[in-house]
Amino acid sequence: MCGLAGLLRPTADLDAARLDALAGAMGDALEHRGPDDRGVWVDDAAGVALAHRRLSILDLSPLGHQPMASEDHRYVAVYNGEIYNFAEIREVLVARGHAFRGHSDTEVLLAAVMEWGVHDAVARCNGMFALALWDRQERCLWLARDRVGKKPLYYGWAGGTFVFGSELKALWRHPDFDNGVNPDALALLLRLDYVPAPHAIHVDTFKLLPGSLLRIEADAVARGPRAHDPHREQHRYWEPRERMLSALAHPFAGDALEAENRLDEILRDAVALRMVADVPVGVFLSGGTDSSVVTALMQAQSRHPVRSFTIGFERSHHDEAHLAREVADHLHTQHTELYVSGADALAVVPALPAMFDEPFADASQVPTALVARLARTAVTVALSGDGGDELFFGYKRYERALRNWRWHSRVPGILRQALARSAKTHGEASRTGGFAALAAEMGARGIGDVYRQRVMRWRDPEAVVPGASLPETFYDQPDPLRGAGTPADAMMLADFSVYLPEDLLCKVDRTSMAVSLEARAPLLDWRAAEFAWSLPLEFKRHPSGNKHLLKRVLRRYLPDSMVDRGKRGFGAPVSDWLKGDLRDWAAALLDPSRLRAEGHFDADAVDALWRQFLGGERKWHTHLWNVLMFQAWHEHWQAQRRAIGSAG
Repeated sequence: MCGLAGLLRPTADLDAARLDALAGAMGDALEHRGPDDRGVWVDDAAGVALAHRRLSILDLSPLGHQPMASEDHRYVAVYNGEIYNFAEIREVLVARGHAFRGHSDTEVLLAAVMEWGVHDAVARCNGMFALALWDRQERCLWLARDRVGKKPLYYGWAGGTFVFGSELKALWRHPDFDNGVNPDALALLLRLDYVPAPHAIHVDTFKLLPGSLLRIEADAVARGPRAHDPHREQHRYWEPRERMLSALAHPFAGDALEAENRLDEILRDAVALRMVADVPVGVFLSGGTDSSVVTALMQAQSRHPVRSFTIGFERSHHDEAHLAREVADHLHTQHTELYVSGADALAVVPALPAMFDEPFADASQVPTALVARLARTAVTVALSGDGGDELFFGYKRYERALRNWRWHSRVPGILRQALARSAKTHGEASRTGGFAALAAEMGARGIGDVYRQRVMRWRDPEAVVPGASLPETFYDQPDPLRGAGTPADAMMLADFSVYLPEDLLCKVDRTSMAVSLEARAPLLDWRAAEFAWSLPLEFKRHPSGNKHLLKRVLRRYLPDSMVDRGKRGFGAPVSDWLKGDLRDWAAALLDPSRLRAEGHFDADAVDALWRQFLGGERKWHTHLWNVLMFQAWHEHWQAQRRAIGSAG
């Protein structure tokens, strides 16, 4: 895995040395993503510069060095990720007359662009990647991101310069990047615990959507940031709703056994492709269905014991290490477990702002960071089980939303409207359960409105963020599938489109790359996703338990006693932390005078929640945690601004 960065000037007014220094500094901010090699390419006549930091996974030789030019020298690319089917694409290209010096997937990608163009080349790739590619002939810059959004790519404006990078810290290194906080993005953070693409926490800054391409012409940069609309300019070459609608229109016609055989076949191949590396490979193993399936399929295709890793928590109901150990013993993996104390977990919290660069409030970031650090002691690549819940109906909140939607349809319309109006008088209290929460759902226009109540934190973030106007997301669509499929399909699609890339995959990417570890997710192979979408709901939601078909596959490798386990999750005891060891830290960040001086929050509203929480009145820890994650991030960002300003 690697890190990329670069810039495109509005005019060619800087010499090669200055461009090299600017891009090099941006790339060096990503050294953790690529400690093995460094490269910068500039074209001062065009005002463009590309920088790369390399974590060597395939072709460890200098022939894998980036930035890399195509064979005809038209294209220059910096690329982050892995194209798992690169060998298959390479065979096709060799037959068409292309020659290769090394065996990196980057060289194959460039040859594919020569042969088919950017759009078709990217669409042929099965992998996880972010790409920046300069077309010397057309004088334009292409940005691309993989279908599911496993790899990040930020872009925006530093003054009049177009800048981009794998993480915000690369953009921060540009001396003209002094973009303030976007209050609309902050409102999204309070609503969801993360800032979803295409938004970013800074003004004039964006994230490329999963499965998207962005083409920026050199002449267009001169018109400046106000002339660009990222919503319109991003082109989706793979869009989940379109693909799910297509799958639903052509459903799988076989029985459960045929579906089980086909899923086993797809996942075996997906796992095998992700085991290809020139460095040691392991797996995160929690003992749950998803990670156990991945581990079992790895071990079934390996001549040696697979390296598996898990962490346990001392004196905690969150501990699942014994479940992972049972699976590891049965599969005969080479298992490593580490028990961590509360102090070990809390020690991660101060590092979170620098690790994530953008405020991020999924508290499972802490145990994820710990298991990534453990795995990195022995391997450079680790497979994960991400994606099983979103594809195979794994979340308990899906059942709760369906139950409430059934109740909703039985309540007379006049009563529903009255209940919905009454919920507004409860404010944020309607997020904490009970009658008020149910009343808030009575105004639902469709399953999407009901499900949004299951996934949001702050009900009215605009009331606590001055100047904010909450942007719409996929979760604001009352019927995400527009009449097709089932309500269950619609909820899974919403999570696949937003929660999966912007929360789960972001969390794994940042925590793994912080320790120079590449994480791969075979359940999110696009072939597995489209197959899952073609299946009837009863193959996922079943009286014997959800994720039914995935568990049928797992029973081929594990006994029933290791398969039929309730879902536990990978949580963190945030409420205990905030009332215990983190209380002073939180109190300082939430000090009303500080909040008033900084101006990002309604200080009285936040202080009221903090006092209620400490008084034990309500479970406000999730609301407070995302405020705290912003406050900690803001403190870190301000320190970075001062340091970069002093150095500059």
